Amino acid sequence: MSIRPYRDINRKKTKEIAVGTIKIGGNNPIAVQSMTNTKTTDIKSTINQINEIDNQGADIVRVSCPDQESTLALKEIVNNVKLPVVADIHFHYKRALEAAENGASCLRINPGNIGDKKKVKEVISAAKNNNCSIRIGVNAGSLEKDILEKYKEPCPEALVESALRNIKILEDQNFTNLKVSVKSSDVFLSISAYRQLSDKIDYPLHLGITEAGSFIPGSIKSSIGLGTLLLEGIGDTIRVSLSDDPVKEVQIGNEILKSLNLKQRGVKIISCPSCARQGFDVIKTVKTLEDRLSHIKTPITLSIIGCVVNGPGEASLTDFGVTGGGNNNHMLYLNGEQMKKISTKEMIDKVIGLIEKKELEIQKKSTNK
Repeated sequence: MSIRPYRDINRKKTKEIAVGTIKIGGNNPIAVQSMTNTKTTDIKSTINQINEIDNQGADIVRVSCPDQESTLALKEIVNNVKLPVVADIHFHYKRALEAAENGASCLRINPGNIGDKKKVKEVISAAKNNNCSIRIGVNAGSLEKDILEKYKEPCPEALVESALRNIKILEDQNFTNLKVSVKSSDVFLSISAYRQLSDKIDYPLHLGITEAGSFIPGSIKSSIGLGTLLLEGIGDTIRVSLSDDPVKEVQIGNEILKSLNLKQRGVKIISCPSCARQGFDVIKTVKTLEDRLSHIKTPITLSIIGCVVNGPGEASLTDFGVTGGGNNNHMLYLNGEQMKKISTKEMIDKVIGLIEKKELEIQKKSTNK
C-alpha cells in the first residue's frame, strides 16, 4: 500500500499495442494526442504544426486524409516529424491503403463504413504489412443508420453496440492490433459509454469528449469527462478536442494527467488566486514563469504564494517555493526549507535559474546511471 492511498488510481490493464514507437495499453503511460487543423496537402504547414504539438509534449498526432492528395502527402510529412502519425480515414478504403503504405502508424477508421468484406480485408492486409494499428472511432454524430433507428437517438448502449460490431469485423479477420473510442459531445453519454465498453473489452481505450467547444468550455468539459474516467482507471490515450490551436489541446491534456499524477512532465506550479495580502503581483508572476519555464521537461514542483498565510505550508511540499513578504522582502524556499530573502525584481530570474540548474543536475545523474 502507498503512503497516500487516497491518491491511488487502479488502472485497468488492457491489451498492449503499438502506435509507431509509442506503446499503448498494458502498463504503459497514458498517451496524449492531438490533431492537425492545417490542410494536409500543405505539407510545410502540417509539418510545422506537428512539430509544435510535439514540443508541447504530445505523444501521437492525427492527420486528416480526405483525398488521395492528402494520403500521398503523408510520406513526406512522416519523414519530417518524430511523432507517430494516425491517418484519419472515414469512407474510402483506398485512402486507408495509401495511408498505410505512406507511413501512417495507425489508421482511424470505422470498418463498417469501409464497405464489403473484400475491402475490409484489403485494409487489414495493408495495416499488417505496414505495422499499422487501427483505431475504431465511434462517434455519436455518425452512428450506423440501423443502430440509430433501433435506439431512436445516440445513447451509451448505441455507441457500445457500434463499437462491438466494428471490433468483430476486425476480429473475424484475425486483426487485434486495435484501440477503440466511443465519443460524444455530451459528457454524461461519453462517460457512460466508456464505462460500459470498458467492462466488455480489453482493448486500449482512447478517451475524448468530441466537439467539446472553444478553449474555456471545451477544457472544462474535457477535464470533467476525461478526469472522471481516468480516476476510475479507464483510458489509455486521451485527446482534448478544442475549437482552438492544437497546441492548447496538448497543454490541457497534459495538465489533466499531471493533476491526477498520471504523468510527470515539466514544472508543476502551485499558486494562490491572490488577494489584498499579496506581497507581489502573483498573477503576473505566474504567467511569466509559465511562459519562461515551458522548455523544462523534468518534473519539478514550484509554489508561488503571495503571503505567509499558506505560503510556508505549500513551500514545504514543493521543490522550490516563494512566499510574499512585506517591504519587498520575499522568502525563497528550497526543498521546504528557507533559503534566502529575495526582492520582487530578482525573484523571477532567480527561480528560473535554480530550476534550470536542477534540471541539468537531474539529467546528469540520469546519464551517469
